[in-house]
Amino acid sequence: MKKKINIQFILLSSFAVVVTAAASMVLFYSIFKNQVYDDIKDYTHIIRAYGPEFLKSDKNREFLKKDGIRVTFIQKDGSVSYDSSMGQQVMENHKGRPEIQEALRQGSGTTVRWSATSSLHTFYYAERLEDGTVLRIGKDSENISHMLKRTGAIVLVVSLFVVLFCGMLSRCLTKKLLSPIEKLASNPDGASQGPIYQEIEPFIQRIKEQHINILDHVRMRQEFTANVSHELKTPLTAISGYAELIGSGMAGEKDAKRFAHEIRTSSDRLLGLINDILKLSELDDKEQEFELEQVNLYKAARSCLDMMDMQAAKQGVTLRLQGEGCTISANRNLIDELLYNLCSNGIQYNNRGGTVTVTAAREHGRAMLLVEDTGIGIPREYQDRVFERFYRVDKGRSRQKGGTGLGLAIVKHIAAQHNAELSLESEPGKGTRVKMLF
Repeated sequence: MKKKINIQFILLSSFAVVVTAAASMVLFYSIFKNQVYDDIKDYTHIIRAYGPEFLKSDKNREFLKKDGIRVTFIQKDGSVSYDSSMGQQVMENHKGRPEIQEALRQGSGTTVRWSATSSLHTFYYAERLEDGTVLRIGKDSENISHMLKRTGAIVLVVSLFVVLFCGMLSRCLTKKLLSPIEKLASNPDGASQGPIYQEIEPFIQRIKEQHINILDHVRMRQEFTANVSHELKTPLTAISGYAELIGSGMAGEKDAKRFAHEIRTSSDRLLGLINDILKLSELDDKEQEFELEQVNLYKAARSCLDMMDMQAAKQGVTLRLQGEGCTISANRNLIDELLYNLCSNGIQYNNRGGTVTVTAAREHGRAMLLVEDTGIGIPREYQDRVFERFYRVDKGRSRQKGGTGLGLAIVKHIAAQHNAELSLESEPGKGTRVKMLF
């Protein structure tokens, strides 16, 4: 990753240097050309002001020659009447020259070309005079290509220095940028990371949070596996023990019936535990898609209470239903499972003569399901954990009642599957209220 970032930094800096160098050379040439033309125009104004007499002076001609200035007078027909560098008798007709044509047409004209007579690049400025003749001033300049080559060599050296500097700078920046991430990889808790860029703090924090979530997930999985093993081992040990006593003939007829009843109880508990584990696994599957339909909460609650009426009667608990019909888009089987677990808990952990009340209604425009009982309640310090898997407030009573410790965990998952808000209120000795807003 470091190597890739360094290469990208160097390529980016190289591109920037090349573009800057090319733009600089183009700008340099433009400034140079404008400066030359300004100088030539000054000479044109001088010669126009003093006329041809200016050129008759040897001193002036020497001055022009020293500055690389070439003066040419061209007649209307293009013939050369005077040239400060060559005799007009050997000069070809200049009517076809672009600067002459432009001057005759517009009053003035310019061009740059390689001069065969002087073997240099020459800048030409031509201006039409009042009598129709054209005064052309040329200024010889060093071969532009040679100038650009020398300039290019300097630019190349500077560019190499800039690229090398950028390479070293990118290496330092990359190291500083990735250092917190590398430290985080070796020390996920990030206790001693030192200063980091403010811009990557959210990224580092996100990695820490994900690491903590993964550790929590692993811990929960380990605890779940340990709890499953323990919960399965208990009824299986009981079944094995009672079956061994019956099979050895050591148990009398009365004991055999009692042992058979215990085996049946342990088997029911084992089946319930397996069913709950399978249900949780199904709910944990992120790719699992549940079929949704319109479910009337009031009717679903009434069906659940009708089914549990006999269980409630055995416990001496009264079941009540109140509210009104309210429909939600949900999976019917999961809603039935949710109602069964909540009502079952309300019955099992209730007192004789107590009640379990289910309310289905609308609250602030949202469907609401409320299950409340008059049972033993849950101490405040345990209320945040009752939705954890296998967590029991009173482990002895829970096993005695046949609970698996997974009922409320299933309720929590089903609520999450339906994007429902789940809340619990409880007070020891007065009962528990579990509320869901869909």
